[in-house]
Amino acid sequence: MRFNFFWMKFFSIILALFIAASSGAQTTTTSAPTAMQTATVVVHKDPRIDALIKKKAAINKATTNVARTARGFRLLVINTSNRDEAIAAKTKVYTYFPELKAYLQYQSPYFKLRAGNFKTREEAEKYRKSMTSMFPKGVFIVNDIIEVKPEKEEVEE
Repeated sequence: MRFNFFWMKFFSIILALFIAASSGAQTTTTSAPTAMQTATVVVHKDPRIDALIKKKAAINKATTNVARTARGFRLLVINTSNRDEAIAAKTKVYTYFPELKAYLQYQSPYFKLRAGNFKTREEAEKYRKSMTSMFPKGVFIVNDIIEVKPEKEEVEE
């Protein structure tokens, strides 16, 4: 019984190898072009395609790099453990200073509200003076990583 099983297995492996070898992919032989045979390809392209590619690249650059980061200053408006107080302060910042972006950050157990993206300390100082009357606990200028909007580049048409 063992002898028959061995031979059956042996012949089935041989048959599988024979089928695999005979069913190989078709092969074609090609030779490199000689001096007598030269292949040239001529591409005719509309010059407006290059202009469209440049325009699309400029649009992609303008939309994907909306905010870059840099070292700058922000105003620390409030530092409290009361969440409702922090949200009320954020609302007040947006109400009286809509041009400033407010960042509410939670660092256990405190809520920190920072406002603005100032490149220089002088810019931040102007806003700090006007905010001090609204926030009696004090407004402080802190170093931070700020968002810098890229300058607009003109897109050629």
